[in-house]
Amino acid sequence: MYALRVLEAADWDEVRSIYQQGIESGQATFETEVPSWERWDNAHVPFARLVLTVEQKVRGWAALSKVSAREVYAGVAEVSVYVAAESQGHGFGSVLLEALIAESEAHGVWTLQASIFPENEASIALHRRSGFREVGRRERIAKLHGVWRDTVLLERRSVVAGTDSEGTQN
Repeated sequence: MYALRVLEAADWDEVRSIYQQGIESGQATFETEVPSWERWDNAHVPFARLVLTVEQKVRGWAALSKVSAREVYAGVAEVSVYVAAESQGHGFGSVLLEALIAESEAHGVWTLQASIFPENEASIALHRRSGFREVGRRERIAKLHGVWRDTVLLERRSVVAGTDSEGTQN
């Protein structure tokens, strides 16, 4: 049985370890080293930071980061979802992403986006199951270990946040 709760600074060692696994996979991020807690903390919004635990051990985490400091983009955030390698394939990514979506909408986020390597088919499928749609492919967007990589850009528009009383996007 799993539990879902707020990610706290005390979880950082386990979160960092899972993030390191993602970095080492070469399919999860352009990062090449795990940042310090302080840098990670500053890069993510203060709400919608979640961990999924099994027997009090962190098996996955999810968080949001701003896409821009401009006020007009206050309701747009980028999604990060990581599941420990040995815990993949149990639906934990879906649990984390659905909870992250609910938290984001509760805080007025109207658009979530994800930038995923096209080779990471499991992550793309996870996001699509949660209502994300592909909006484009960024070719040769950046290099990872000296190799140009593409990313698939996905987004999910909220039907709750960012709408007026008639359900139309503001």
